[in-house]
Amino acid sequence: MPLPHILFRKPRKPSLRTLTLGLGLATAAALPSLAQACACGCGVFDLGANTAFPNMADSGWSIWARYNQMDQNRNWVGSSRADASLNADKDIKTSFYTFGAQYMVNHDWGVMVEMPVFDRSFTTTGDGGPYPAGQVATTKLTALGDVMVEATYAGFSPDMTTGVIFGVKLPTGDYTGPYIAPNAAAGTQGGMAYDRDTLPGSGSTDLVTGAYHVGGLTSDNTVAYFLQARYQFAVFTRDGATSNAQGAGYRPGNDLNLAAGLTADLGSAGPFSRVAPVLQLVASKRNADGGAVASPNSGYRRVLLAPGLDLRVGHYKIYANVSVPVYQNVNTDTPASGNYGQLVASRIWTLQLGYDL
Repeated sequence: MPLPHILFRKPRKPSLRTLTLGLGLATAAALPSLAQACACGCGVFDLGANTAFPNMADSGWSIWARYNQMDQNRNWVGSSRADASLNADKDIKTSFYTFGAQYMVNHDWGVMVEMPVFDRSFTTTGDGGPYPAGQVATTKLTALGDVMVEATYAGFSPDMTTGVIFGVKLPTGDYTGPYIAPNAAAGTQGGMAYDRDTLPGSGSTDLVTGAYHVGGLTSDNTVAYFLQARYQFAVFTRDGATSNAQGAGYRPGNDLNLAAGLTADLGSAGPFSRVAPVLQLVASKRNADGGAVASPNSGYRRVLLAPGLDLRVGHYKIYANVSVPVYQNVNTDTPASGNYGQLVASRIWTLQLGYDL
């Protein structure tokens, strides 16, 4: 018996999402395809269970929109929570909106494009640069992120249960952010309101490579598993704002993400043609950023547990999950820097809507 609908709906024409297990939906949670530099580690949005679900259409086209939300309001040092007073940064609250489309060229090849938009507020304590020393200020930013273009090859076997991906992240996103002018009356020198690692764009062109495998665990394949690996690294970088030294020499850290999960096709219920719960683990390792303006409080290792639910109504697809950290260890500088620790989120929420054309 073929693999369950949660992984494949047609053996000769699966969707690109099915093939890659991570080409682009998770929400932003990701998103959402979000692979640009981000204090949260947005590469995690590009893999996982929601990217394993098919966006099937007889024409070969599928479109989707994804919403991810996270509130990074906990200061973290190493593998444990730390006092908020140790970190001048207080909160990074973000809504991610990601829009994408995919097309299966033939039985073996598919292509996907995603465009993310950030709606972010960054709260930090001024140091006399953009804001008066000791003043807690919040700056909002809504801007385009970095566009992702990926291709998938799944011609290793007739059932296409194993495949590879490769792609490029383009430097389309805002990598400078809002500039705060000097204010002599307030005693500020002016400067960029956002650090490079908290901006929607990284300013870099990145290459992406990865692989996936899916399989059944029961004789009728109603219970299935998936495995996925994804690696992203910058190959070309560029500086940020020319009004100061903010952008000089910045390079985002290399990003490795792994996912393993279980899915179960429970069949139809009420108005839904399919109901499928999901449970997955996502492990990430991001190297510290490099360059003259890179934060020493960058880079991490993290494991997320993400229960979710996949629903279908005709040509419409609905996916939702919540990702909860079960382990995280972040790189941190010495307290003398004034920013001791990294801001992390206790939850990452994802809602994704798709339609097969």
